[in-house]
Amino acid sequence: MAFAHICAWVFDLDNTLYPAPALYDAIGVRMTAHIAQALGVDAAEAQRLRELYFHQHGATVAGLAELHGIDPHAFLEDVHKVDYSVLSEDAELTALIARLPGRRILFTNGSAGHGARALAQLGLAGLFERIVSIETSGFAPKPQRVAYERLIDTCALDPAQALMIEDSARNLEPAHALGFTTALVGVEHPEPKPAYLDHWALDLKELLRLALAGETR
Repeated sequence: MAFAHICAWVFDLDNTLYPAPALYDAIGVRMTAHIAQALGVDAAEAQRLRELYFHQHGATVAGLAELHGIDPHAFLEDVHKVDYSVLSEDAELTALIARLPGRRILFTNGSAGHGARALAQLGLAGLFERIVSIETSGFAPKPQRVAYERLIDTCALDPAQALMIEDSARNLEPAHALGFTTALVGVEHPEPKPAYLDHWALDLKELLRLALAGETR
């Protein structure tokens, strides 16, 4: 069975445990505003930098801290002052996650506070043993290798017995190199399938149904 060896289920948060637009767009607006104010640039330039640093560094906050000396703690606290009530519990997803054998860990490029508030609003807080956030890795985000190494050390994980679930293929390549089984969920579906991608599903619920049924694709 494709998932029989999995003892730890490591989940990304945004666009994986919940569909991103409603909450993520609100966070994005606050990111752009924070950058514009902190750097003294207009909204268009702030938006450009936000996207540039996301692609170059893995997370906007990492580029801002490294290149401009912006306090990453203050940045994350500010941009996550959004209305989490736009998220709602999905009873089927909750039931599927609850059925997973072994450990369940949240691994996010967001802050610990963001992760905790999102899990609480989704009704999932009691199902995860730990949130491994960007603070945990010293603000080194996925896909930087150190982020995964900190995850392994912090949670005493054996990657050979862990599944990494992500909506971003680029975040799975270093995980696979370290020994994780990898699963991509969402519309991104690289063809031909790269060697670092073990499983793909259209959404998280489909993947978990397959995993619990002992199937794969």
